[in-house]
Amino acid sequence: MEIILLQDVTNLGHKDDVVKVKNGYGRNYLIPTGMAMLATPSAKKMHAENLRQRSHKEAKKREDAQDVANKLSAVELKIGAKTSTTGKIFGSVNTIQIAEALVEKGFDIDRKNITLNEDSIKEIGSYKATIKVYKDIKAEINFEVYSE
Repeated sequence: MEIILLQDVTNLGHKDDVVKVKNGYGRNYLIPTGMAMLATPSAKKMHAENLRQRSHKEAKKREDAQDVANKLSAVELKIGAKTSTTGKIFGSVNTIQIAEALVEKGFDIDRKNITLNEDSIKEIGSYKATIKVYKDIKAEINFEVYSE
């Protein structure tokens, strides 16, 4: 029996794969639970059309994400922090401050998509951070921590 997977199934395939399974497995488990649908000729045509349309949308999203990544790479951030007389920061600079500084520059980036290249930033200086813009598209930004 040939089926089209509607979601990832462990040890069988990924979403939108057309796979062959035994009749009982398909009819008694995969199809009733909504994990798959029968791969009839009309379903295969619809599936091919959906994949084609999805690829166009995916290409557009990738293009937009690459533009944002290029713009982010050119951005220089300055983040102020309260420091002691020796240059040590009270606390540390984290992704929240970087996300807020990016919002001020006009970029709406979630802090969960920002990764610091250092473990923790506790001194004044220049640092780098990596921002995940889209699935595998990343941008690296430079930022400077200064004393307020």
